[in-house]
Amino acid sequence: GRCKFHGGFPLTGAPAANYAISAEGLREKVTVLAADDMEGRLTGTKGAKKAGDYIASFFESAGLLPLGEKGKYFQEFPFTSGVKVDKGYNKLSITTAEGNTIDYKVEQDYTPLAFTENAEVEGEVVFAGYGLRAPGEEGEGYNSYAGLDVKDKIVLVLRYLPEDLETERRQELNIYAGVRYKAMNARENGAKALLVVTGPNSPGAGELASIEFDQSLASSGIPVMSITGEVAEALFDGTGKSLVDTQDGLDLENPHVESAFALDGVTVRLKAAVKKEKDKGRNVISYIRAPQTEGVPYYIVVGAHYDHIGYGKIGSLARKGEEGQIHNGADDNASGTSVVMELAAAVADEVRNNPDKYKYGFIFATWSGEEMGIIGSNYFANNPPVPLEQVIAYYNFDMVGRLRDNTLIVQGTGSSTAWTRLIEKKNIVAGFNLKIQDDPYLPTDITAFYPRRVPVVSFFTGSHEEYNRPVDDTETLNYEGMLRVANFAKMMMLDMAKRGEPIDYVEVERKKEKSMRSGMQAYLGTIPDYASDSGDGVLLTGVRADGPAAKAGLMGGDMIIRFAGQEIKNVYDYTYALGAAKVGEPVEVVVMREGKEVTLTVIPEARQ
Repeated sequence: GRCKFHGGFPLTGAPAANYAISAEGLREKVTVLAADDMEGRLTGTKGAKKAGDYIASFFESAGLLPLGEKGKYFQEFPFTSGVKVDKGYNKLSITTAEGNTIDYKVEQDYTPLAFTENAEVEGEVVFAGYGLRAPGEEGEGYNSYAGLDVKDKIVLVLRYLPEDLETERRQELNIYAGVRYKAMNARENGAKALLVVTGPNSPGAGELASIEFDQSLASSGIPVMSITGEVAEALFDGTGKSLVDTQDGLDLENPHVESAFALDGVTVRLKAAVKKEKDKGRNVISYIRAPQTEGVPYYIVVGAHYDHIGYGKIGSLARKGEEGQIHNGADDNASGTSVVMELAAAVADEVRNNPDKYKYGFIFATWSGEEMGIIGSNYFANNPPVPLEQVIAYYNFDMVGRLRDNTLIVQGTGSSTAWTRLIEKKNIVAGFNLKIQDDPYLPTDITAFYPRRVPVVSFFTGSHEEYNRPVDDTETLNYEGMLRVANFAKMMMLDMAKRGEPIDYVEVERKKEKSMRSGMQAYLGTIPDYASDSGDGVLLTGVRADGPAAKAGLMGGDMIIRFAGQEIKNVYDYTYALGAAKVGEPVEVVVMREGKEVTLTVIPEARQ
């Protein structure tokens, strides 16, 4: 017979064979997903498509129904895969102090950077040293713009940071040395464009920076270009200044060397233009509906991200000699994906064979875009194929392939009072040395669900030396350990589906610590949407319960546009502005809420 709902499962006659999750089945799936021909499964690539097709065909063979678009297993989502130079629209010409006008060639003499604003500007030029700004008292902080007027000027800065500093000083300044941060500094000081040169004393002297892929491609708000050493020398020509002598003084932090000044008589005309390359990624989604559901069907969602970082252009921790190799991502996250696939087949069989037992259905999903900022699962949560009110709980598996010392980390348990009891009950049989972590605010796919009021739990066997390196390969995993994790989770989710009682949702408060160490970073408790790249501000997915942001009245859906008087264009601006905030000192935050500006006062607390 055919089942009477959604056309899929035989409910009469001989029961289907019970699918047993096995170490061999897990190894087989990891071997396919982490093979070189998947090329690291970077979202939007052929390898990711191949992996998605493989997962979908498995779901189909296991008898799960498609929950993607147009009756398929795929839910497509858009993302920005990178940028390229818009060759016909870029211009750079300078008029030197001696009155000569020189035109330059794009990608030969200069290149726009990934986060440039597409714009045309003309103006006088001011050299601002390394373009650094770091908080701290005199002698500790650093401000290349002190006493310098760059309003409506084009600013020229050196790449990197002073070369002859002590190691500790370098480390202090290094976090402020990114070109994106330098662009924000220039913009905040009133500059209308930024030119960056790799100085004569720096690594790769005079070479162009690459138009790098940047995980948040939001514009920096002003045009930003990398120029060659020759172009920089032309800017200095006739000014009586020398780039190499100036860098020598800056590198030693010599107070007697003039380190920032107008390049008198020099003007620049430039036009920067890059094209964002849009692409599509795919979530793979299947489901089984509970036969006993009357009226509105409810579901438990079980998921893992199947993407990884390709050849390591984003997020790689490759060591010397490993650069540019395929990052197979066996643990991250072929391990979690294979567990979800095995669970899907086993749970589908269980529900088919025992139709009278289960009151909740299951959605089995594998996400893409996690490594680029949790894009795929966020897209699902914003465009759910079933309303999120019908989602009882979300189970996540991210890096579950390296069980050591019998230790399983279970995260996000504070999101419902039900988790601890359920976990402890099922662990009597499973026998893990459990590490329970309440915090549901984690850089994995539970972040797509928890702020939208879905209780979450995530399984994790810990980080390791091979993380985000090409050596995270199939043979490094503990398949017997993965089998135990899968069976433990299966017991939990089937127990939940059998009872048919919704579990509660808890807004987790940040744990207070007894000691308040000095020098801690300011903490607000905001949850930015890292996938948003509007360039208009920072969109918040939510705020942490009892955090400073929540106390101040910030909420999910707010777009932060100003922080402590500083304009916020993107998540980088926000990170830098927050880094300069002081614990306990009130800060004015301006947000866009339902089309209106709302001004709030937040008091940062110490990060603990």
